Amino acid sequence: MIDLRLLRENPDAVRDAQKARRRDPAIVDAVLAADSHWREATGSFESARAEQKAFGKKVAQAKGEEKQALLAEVKQLSADVKRLEAEAGEAIAARDAALRAIPNLSEGAPEGLEDDFALRETVGENPSFDFDVKDHLEIAEGLRAIDMARGAKVSGARFYFLTGVGAQLELAILNSAIDQATQAGFTPMITPTLVLPESMEGTGFLGEHADEVYHLDKDDDLYLVGTSEVALASYHKNEILDLADGPIRYAGWSACYRREAGSYGKDTRGIIRVHQFHKVEMFSYCRIEDSYEEHERLLDLERQMMARIDVPYRIIDTAAGDLGTSAARKYDCEAWMPSQNTYRELTSTSNTTQFQARRLNIRERTDDGLRPVATLNGTLGTTRFIAAILENHQQADGSVVVPEGLRPYLGGREVFEVVS
Repeated sequence: MIDLRLLRENPDAVRDAQKARRRDPAIVDAVLAADSHWREATGSFESARAEQKAFGKKVAQAKGEEKQALLAEVKQLSADVKRLEAEAGEAIAARDAALRAIPNLSEGAPEGLEDDFALRETVGENPSFDFDVKDHLEIAEGLRAIDMARGAKVSGARFYFLTGVGAQLELAILNSAIDQATQAGFTPMITPTLVLPESMEGTGFLGEHADEVYHLDKDDDLYLVGTSEVALASYHKNEILDLADGPIRYAGWSACYRREAGSYGKDTRGIIRVHQFHKVEMFSYCRIEDSYEEHERLLDLERQMMARIDVPYRIIDTAAGDLGTSAARKYDCEAWMPSQNTYRELTSTSNTTQFQARRLNIRERTDDGLRPVATLNGTLGTTRFIAAILENHQQADGSVVVPEGLRPYLGGREVFEVVS
């Protein structure tokens, strides 16, 4: 969550951030009102408790009828203290709930919604073909790499099987991502894909996009993660980290699940928007002062991965209104998709500043005392890469040239051939 002290001292900065995200700034006034109510309720409770303690000494010194009369007053005072304590508890719960409804402050992101992004750079030339371009699913079916029909038969719409070279290609993507992350100093992790509500809430995924998340209700009360970011962020929950030697970095490999609620009719063909996929996610804990440089470092690692799969792409600075709840700044690498004649997101990296750490109580010790750390995340490899590889490296006969950067992970294979 955002810093309550900042909201108290500079509410206009928070209002401006709300406006940049195209949200109602009135939430700021709601939090301030709830905060004021909590202060009043807490003051009343503490005054009553102090009076109760003083009264106790008076009762101890009294005798006879005077003592009996005072005991009756003590009983009433005790009831008042309990009531005021409950009211103060309700007030702080209401204040914190209102505060959690405010997303992170966008730091330097362009104002506006999805189409208001700023273009940082374009890398590579879009391929030209002297034959009719196929989309990734048609190519994959020729290679016997993806089976959507049986995926739907087994699990329903937006599920699939990766078969043969499709499965091998995904493993090549993910293994190369883990290798790259490990060489860059990240500790590889295989993370849980079921997490407790406080882990999902702490990372900011149970706000306005909660309907995108799969929830196991009944007696379990667990959530299926849409990214290993959730588990990696919660890994150090309620801990004090030593960042004296620099950032702590992890690379998590996990299955990911998304309900895709609200996307009815969008990207129903192929594996662009599906309910289950695999991903390698980078995650960093660092000092807030170091987070901006660390964000660029994560982006550079994503650039290296995009070069490995050899597809043209662009990097966009995501608009404030298109940021997730936790992100203060986000950069997306969007690959060119020839069949759609447009760019589609393959990776993203976000600086969530101290927003998640404040919720999860992850701190560092400084000369001035304890303070929240900063957390960052970034995709290094995922199933969607397959779609971009197949489309950009397709050949007239339906075969696909294997990107050189992935050949070591595919036994040196240079071409995926059509299966007759």
